[in-house]
Amino acid sequence: MSKIGKKNIIVPKDSSIKIEGNNLTISGPKGTKTLTINDKIFSSKLNNETEFQIQPLDKKIDKKTSIMWGTYRSLINNAFVGVSKGHEKILELNGVGFRANIKGEILNLQIGFSHDVNFKVPKEIKIVVEKQTIIKISGVDKELVSKIAADIKNLKPVEPYKAKGIKEKDQYVLRKEGKKK
Repeated sequence: MSKIGKKNIIVPKDSSIKIEGNNLTISGPKGTKTLTINDKIFSSKLNNETEFQIQPLDKKIDKKTSIMWGTYRSLINNAFVGVSKGHEKILELNGVGFRANIKGEILNLQIGFSHDVNFKVPKEIKIVVEKQTIIKISGVDKELVSKIAADIKNLKPVEPYKAKGIKEKDQYVLRKEGKKK
C-alpha cells in the first residue's frame, strides 16, 4: 500500500475541483489546471468539500499500482498548491559582469559570452529580475516552472573552480582545488 497515496489531499478554501470522468479540473486564485487520471485503475471522490481522495479500484494492490497511486496523489497535490499559492524557483547568477534583464517576453542574459543570450519566456510563466543577478520564476504548473529553471541553468552551468555560472538559490556547488605550483 502506498504511504503517500493513502493520504487525503486537503482542498484549500479558495480552490475547487471538478471531477468529469477521468479529467480533474482544479481552479483557484492563481489559475486553473487540468489533470487526467486513469479511471480503469483509480477512483476519485471529494469528501465534504474539504478533502479529496484517490483510491485504487482493485482491493489487491500490486507494486506498480502502488507506485502510480502515490504519483497521481503527488501530481494532484502539486496542482492544488499551484493554483492556490503558485510555484516559485529563484536563480542566482555568479560571475564578474553576469547580469539579467527582462525585455517584454524575452529574458536577456549577459553570462560571460561574447554575445548576449536571449531566452524566450512562455506565456504561462512569469519571470521577474529582482536585482541584476537574481531571477524569480513563478507559475501554476510545477513541472513547467522547474523545466524553465533547468533550461536557464543549462545556458551557463556552474563550474567547480570559482563557482561561476547560474545556480538555484541554496544549491550546493562541489568546489575543486586549483592547480598547485
